[in-house]
Amino acid sequence: MTIPLIFGITLAVFLLLKTLPGEPALSLVGQRADVELIRQIRSQLGNDKGVLSQYIGYLKLLSHGDLGRSYYTGRDVLTDILAKFPNTVKLASSAMLIATIPGILLGFLSIFLSQREKNLTSRIIDYITLGALSVPVFWSGIILMMLFGLKLRMLPPSGTGGVRYIILPALTLAIPAMASLSRITRAIVSDILKQPFIVTAKAKGLSESRIAIIHVLRNAIIPIVTVIGLDFGSYLNGSVVTETIFGWDGLGRFTMEAITMRDYPVIMGCIILGALVFTMVNLITDIIYNLLDPRVRQDV
Repeated sequence: MTIPLIFGITLAVFLLLKTLPGEPALSLVGQRADVELIRQIRSQLGNDKGVLSQYIGYLKLLSHGDLGRSYYTGRDVLTDILAKFPNTVKLASSAMLIATIPGILLGFLSIFLSQREKNLTSRIIDYITLGALSVPVFWSGIILMMLFGLKLRMLPPSGTGGVRYIILPALTLAIPAMASLSRITRAIVSDILKQPFIVTAKAKGLSESRIAIIHVLRNAIIPIVTVIGLDFGSYLNGSVVTETIFGWDGLGRFTMEAITMRDYPVIMGCIILGALVFTMVNLITDIIYNLLDPRVRQDV
């Protein structure tokens, strides 16, 4: 299904871009440029042809593995994307490493503590995770930048580099992901704890830790892996807001700059790569399902 999926995405995005107000020729030369100059630039860019003709021409480029050239820099789009994509992979991987284990542990801790009467810690965890989900990343990112980058001067406030540069943007992405994992884990575990096999395990006198690790975690891992895969796939597509705030030279910031300048080849290239990456992440998630749960293999 990957080929028809990519074909559908290219068609939808291409048509949507053509309906946007303004055009690249005016952005390149300005509103007061000579009409003849604008016409020449439109002809050079191929925008003087019909939409169908332009789309067919773009498909021909794709069939040769060519994403075209940027309207503004003249550079090969694929080369630029491949140069910036590793930075996005680093950011996405760091964010998920920070978010995954604490998120799952908080979810388990919250549900097991909530079974005890008048447990304040469980309520505090719920309030914190709800607050983390409610705060937009552009606000939390700016707060982290002001606190650790400008006031305490512990970390660089922006830029692309090593570990010190990646901590703040990765933490900004990890906060909502960790909160989401925590609440989803709590909901899943709460449902599993009501199942008959858990009642049987308790009746046998098994400890809470043994029940949590052997019986609950193994049954909860499939939906948790789904959430992790979806979050990781979306981060690999480039976290536009976070990368823009922290000046991180990744795919999200590259896409945002292309949208601002109406650089259609770059926009199309970033979206196509994003679709491919998301498809591959979903495929890997399905493979992990088969490794983790024998019932999935039996269904197949």
